[in-house]
Amino acid sequence: VQLVESGGGLVQAGGSLRLSCLASGETDRTYTMGWFRQAPGQEREFVAAISWSGDATNYADFVKGRFTITRDNAKNMLYLQMNSLEPEDTAVYYCNGGKSWGQGTQVTVSS
Repeated sequence: VQLVESGGGLVQAGGSLRLSCLASGETDRTYTMGWFRQAPGQEREFVAAISWSGDATNYADFVKGRFTITRDNAKNMLYLQMNSLEPEDTAVYYCNGGKSWGQGTQVTVSS
């Protein structure tokens, strides 16, 4: 499976961004998909995950109430709506599905 993220960019604190991830190849319809992020000098960390059906989601404590993960299986798309962004959210955001990872998309939040 190939994963390609898009939607990153530069935004002011308090702003919003919507990340997208397109899956292609032999997609497995049973796996959970998720978003991770990695800030400079830090380990990659979990952000959010969603089940295949979309009826189960899980979020890191630091994004609860601000980020929303969704998916559109008909389009092989995964999304992350990010609201009330903070400078601490600055990182490269990665899409994950099974053993596959995207190349990442940079999110920069200015204060």
